[in-house]
Amino acid sequence: MTTYSPAEAAAQSGFSIDTLRYYEREGILPRIERSAGGRRVYSDGDLWMLGFLRCLRDTGMSIEQLRRYGELSRDDTTMPERVALLEEHAASIRARITELDATLVRVEEKVDWYRGELRRTGDGAS
Repeated sequence: MTTYSPAEAAAQSGFSIDTLRYYEREGILPRIERSAGGRRVYSDGDLWMLGFLRCLRDTGMSIEQLRRYGELSRDDTTMPERVALLEEHAASIRARITELDATLVRVEEKVDWYRGELRRTGDGAS
């Protein structure tokens, strides 16, 4: 089995070592195995979980929701609850995408207005 040091896990996940410790302390991550010397040792499964947590965090999932997901993921009987949590988060992401699309339209309209003004006044670069 391949194992990774905290520094390697941090580099591969994009989280800082402090965040890895925080996620473990808060129950977002399961307890990480320790070497004979007491150092944390991350597995491929831990890195997969960190990658998924990175995805969830990057999409705006709150620490509270991450904690809940972490708790649920340690019990095989909680799949329906995990599905519900992820469906709720997916709905939140879709709503944010809709908001961002509307905002993008407004920004693009303003860019078009400025370009029109630049053409009108002759100040625009061709």
